Amino acid sequence: MSPTHLPIRKAVFPVAGLGSRFLPATKAIAKEMLPVVDKPLIQYAVDEAVAAGITELIFVTGRTKRSIEDHFDTAYELETELAARGKADLLAAARDVLPPGISCCYVRQPQALGLGHAVLCAANIVGDEPFAVLLADDLIDALPGQPNALAQMVAHYNASAASVLAVHDVPREHTKRYGIVSVGGSTHASHSPEAHRIQAIVEKPKPELAPSTLGVVGRYVLPAQIFDALRTTPKGAGGEIQLTDGIATLIAQGQPFDALRFTGQHFDCGNKLGYLQATMALGLRHAEVGEAFAEHLAAVQKLQGK
Repeated sequence: MSPTHLPIRKAVFPVAGLGSRFLPATKAIAKEMLPVVDKPLIQYAVDEAVAAGITELIFVTGRTKRSIEDHFDTAYELETELAARGKADLLAAARDVLPPGISCCYVRQPQALGLGHAVLCAANIVGDEPFAVLLADDLIDALPGQPNALAQMVAHYNASAASVLAVHDVPREHTKRYGIVSVGGSTHASHSPEAHRIQAIVEKPKPELAPSTLGVVGRYVLPAQIFDALRTTPKGAGGEIQLTDGIATLIAQGQPFDALRFTGQHFDCGNKLGYLQATMALGLRHAEVGEAFAEHLAAVQKLQGK
């Protein structure tokens, strides 16, 4: 494997956001710790990364995010109490948030200057190798028997050496919520027919100005050169340093970036509706409560005359 095609071992989780859309619930807890059934949002993102082969987790936090560090730490008092009571299943659940061989590192984002700035805060830890970025707000549920979204992206990177952005089609009236890409023809068709070379990317364009309706979802496989691009990136949309603008700089310099239409069900848990949709979908599949939950929903619909 050449120096320009190193394996993806590290993942950055930007988790310093305030979560203001979920106030007052997020007044005292991190939005990434909001549970979907019985796991917090950040756990779903971490599980996805680990299943994709990531071994080093880098969390870019803020001063109100101590609960995330505590979640992935050892809870000696809790584990001792559960062991004393013979609660083996609950003890396993408390211990198994991370498998052996996975390391965690935490770095502060001192100011809320945007996603690009949050990623830049991890530069010294990532170093000069390619890495993944996962946004916990975007919960992507893998299809049965299929690799998860990040695993699909890593596989494409391994086959093509191109950086990869996860994308899906969005309604044109929603382009102002996303980074939007314009793409050329299929690339590396034998590796992934759903991948296309990105020609340009723009952050949250107005619908009438959007170059397409392919929106970037919160999964990225990026080269280390993104850090130099971000260091020279002026503030963009919303007065923030946008990761999209840094990517656009590298594309303009000729670096290959591919847009991958992943398989899996995406839930935008950065808003209340998406969060509720994720809770319902995963609740219905949950081994412990799924059947009873389905019966409850059917009873509610019957009461409502539907």
